[in-house]
Amino acid sequence: MISHYEVSIAVPADAPRIAELSRDAIEEGLGWSWTPHRVARSVRDRTTNVVVARSGSSFAGFAIMKYGEDEAHLLLLAVHSAHRRRGVGTTMLAWLEATLRAAGIAMIRLEARARNTAALAFYRKHGFNQTGLLEGYYSDREDAVRLERDLRVAR
Repeated sequence: MISHYEVSIAVPADAPRIAELSRDAIEEGLGWSWTPHRVARSVRDRTTNVVVARSGSSFAGFAIMKYGEDEAHLLLLAVHSAHRRRGVGTTMLAWLEATLRAAGIAMIRLEARARNTAALAFYRKHGFNQTGLLEGYYSDREDAVRLERDLRVAR
C-alpha cells in the first residue's frame, strides 16, 4: 500500500536527520562527508534545493539538487529503509523535476555507485540513461555510473 508523502523544502533543523540517512544509506563504507554542517550549508545555498519527504511526522527521505544555468546535478537522494518501495523516491524526483521545468532547466545529471543495482534500476525506470563510467569516483575505491535525463524527451 502506498502511503501519502509530502515533499517540502528542508530547514536547517532537518540537517542532522538528512546527514544521518546519507551516512547510513549512501555513504556506507566511504566515510561520512555529508555531515550535518555540510547539509545545513546546502540548505542555505540559493543554488541548491534540499527537500525532505514526510508521511505525517515521520521523516521518509531527502534529496539534494544543485542548479546551474542549463542543467541540474542531483547530488543525493535517499529513502529511509522503513519507507522504501512506497513511491517516496518517485515523489521527490517528480517534485524536483517540476521545479526544474519551472526554472527552464531541462537536463539532470547524477552519479550512482556502479554496484548499486537498485538505484540504477530506479533511475533507469525514471528515464535516466547511462552516459559514462567513472573509475574510482568514490574515494578511489568504487566506480560510479554517470546518468542523465533530458526532460524535453518524453519517456
